[in-house]
Amino acid sequence: MIFETHAHYEDDCYEDDGWAVIEKARNVGVKRFVNVGSTVMSSQESIEIAHKHDDFYATVGVHPEYGHQLTDAAVNQLREMCKDEKVIAVGEIGFDYYWDSCPEDVQEDVFRRQLAVAKEFNLPVIIHSRDAGEDTYKILKEYVESCQRDGVDARGIVHCYGYSPELAEQFIKLGFYIGVGGVVTFKNARKLVDTVAKIGLDHIVVETDCPYMSPEPKRGTRNESSNLVHIVNKIAEILNVPVEEVEEKTFVNACRVFKLDEAQERD
Repeated sequence: MIFETHAHYEDDCYEDDGWAVIEKARNVGVKRFVNVGSTVMSSQESIEIAHKHDDFYATVGVHPEYGHQLTDAAVNQLREMCKDEKVIAVGEIGFDYYWDSCPEDVQEDVFRRQLAVAKEFNLPVIIHSRDAGEDTYKILKEYVESCQRDGVDARGIVHCYGYSPELAEQFIKLGFYIGVGGVVTFKNARKLVDTVAKIGLDHIVVETDCPYMSPEPKRGTRNESSNLVHIVNKIAEILNVPVEEVEEKTFVNACRVFKLDEAQERD
């Protein structure tokens, strides 16, 4: 029983066979899926996908690369989307300093505005952070402190984690979970392997980020949620625990971060 916490099935690459790809994932034990928005349009598409599949949920948000798209009207659109019963998080939001498609000051403003939406609706956040670990931590620390003052339960996932084990522990102290994807299977993934080894299963969720970041032995091909089995197997190898324990614990963790009823999700 596996919980896919980060997928992009609205992507055009699934136009011809998306249904078959999803069914393939179900057949290898993927029980729940979260389709993640990265623009206003893809957020709406994620909601539409979630309403077509009982085992799907949606998130809504504007990725930092597309920060210029977050106009006042777009914020209001996201706020309306957050009222949908299938929307369980705001994201993916955050910082991306690797690409230069959006200035850093604009990214920060967009990040803060969407955190405010998450706080308003008491929703967790899916964090995208690339080459921006310290800035991400700073903003999230401020956000968590603000939520605590106002009695809001701040929580979320640092998606596609790529920083040190020590910074992972700091995110965990803030109440965040660490998203582990295909990178953990790469030969040069020493930092992520060390992170998994240090933090253990209590604060890990699994994800593919499909169609991106396929794990070994599928690297270089279009990613699919069925590839979660390779990620789960690698985590089990790192921690020297049964695969079933990784599936069980990461499923429970995902239910907790998204505030889903664990027993109901297992039905």
